[in-house]
Amino acid sequence: MAKTKTVFVCQNCGNESPKWEGKCYACGEWNTFVEETKITGKTKNSRPGTVIAERTKPVPVSKVSVEDQPRLSTGNEELNRVLGGGLVPGAMVLIGGEPGIGKSTLVLQTALNLPNVKVLYVSGEESPQQIKLRADRISSASADNCHVVSEVSVEHIIKHVDNEKPDVLVIDSVQTMETERIESAPGSVSQIRECTATILRVCKEKHIPVFLIGHITKEGSLAGPKVLEHMVDVVLQFEGDRHHMYRILRSIKNRFGSTNEIGIFEMLGSGLREVSNPSELFLATQQKQMSGVAISAALEGVRPFLIEIQALASTAAYQNPQRSVTGFDLRRLNMLLAVLEKRAGFKLAAKDVFLNIAGGLKVNDPAIDLAVITAVLSSNMDMTISPDVCMTGEVGLSGEIRPVTRLEQRIGEAAKLGFKSIIIPSYVKGVDLSKFDIQIIKASKIEEAFKFLFA
Repeated sequence: MAKTKTVFVCQNCGNESPKWEGKCYACGEWNTFVEETKITGKTKNSRPGTVIAERTKPVPVSKVSVEDQPRLSTGNEELNRVLGGGLVPGAMVLIGGEPGIGKSTLVLQTALNLPNVKVLYVSGEESPQQIKLRADRISSASADNCHVVSEVSVEHIIKHVDNEKPDVLVIDSVQTMETERIESAPGSVSQIRECTATILRVCKEKHIPVFLIGHITKEGSLAGPKVLEHMVDVVLQFEGDRHHMYRILRSIKNRFGSTNEIGIFEMLGSGLREVSNPSELFLATQQKQMSGVAISAALEGVRPFLIEIQALASTAAYQNPQRSVTGFDLRRLNMLLAVLEKRAGFKLAAKDVFLNIAGGLKVNDPAIDLAVITAVLSSNMDMTISPDVCMTGEVGLSGEIRPVTRLEQRIGEAAKLGFKSIIIPSYVKGVDLSKFDIQIIKASKIEEAFKFLFA
């Protein structure tokens, strides 16, 4: 027989306690316990969507039959790239991002462009009229395949799934869903965990792929319990600055593909546009040559593209010099400035240094180190770098230029965009450089690169 009892649940980690506590001993956060009612003594078979499985017996791995399940193309090449080729039947995809970044626009645009596929779009935040206004703005085609409903009850959503029999299900957002079996507010840890588990059981049984849209916390992590990311099959992070047009869809977890792929989009008034050649986006068009600008061949996942690095070095107006970066690691910049002063003899301790990655992109690739120090040096000496030269290489503490990964792809991207020269590390192994129609300069020390650029 089912019984109810009162427990206190931490909204940060999901830890339960029989009494209220000021500090959670599991995660160390303060004032996160909320009183909730928990149902005990209830069998799992009473949950909706639960399938009573037949008794099974262990079998050797060699005798397990694998059926090839065809992937469902989303009609969006960038999204297909990140998913690993398309949607897998029964897969649950969680998409997270900051408010206003474009999560709902991406999913609705994908739902409207799915060919000959019935989509059930469940929104707990917007009315069908609001969804219709967005659909008219981002798509000119008829949207007879996309059915919308405004609902927050998981029990009612399951009934809609049984009645409509969709091929794809969209939940916007999982933090607004609630179930009658838990007496707590929507968005709490217990509600998110139970609602996701219920939807997961139903969609695995019916082989329906699901898009879950999730909010993120102020720290940048997905809101709700960490078990939510373990339950789903794919976790995608939609990143970008709302003040810039470019958005990056990054794979955090993918059971059906690689986590090294990214998708790049441009936010327009008519929706999200796929960017097939990101190098042209992150290279600003220059009317005339300017000092403090260097081009680097970077790599995001397994995708190479060229980015523009801008630096400004000026005499410090105050006693303590400033170090400011946008899109780059500040601690790594301080290390590179120390290498410039110690190994190359350039005095920058009394200079303000500002660094910016053009286009609002955040890059963690160490191969842009060489471009960073050359941009800083170019601004300090007020000498321009030829716009036909790009570079790639990691800088070590002794001033050496260390090898980078996927060098062949970086050189190929530079040659494709019409660059005449590229500076690479001197140690090259397993790469045929003769097949590239571009001048390749090898440098083992930063002084050798400076000599070529500023001679």
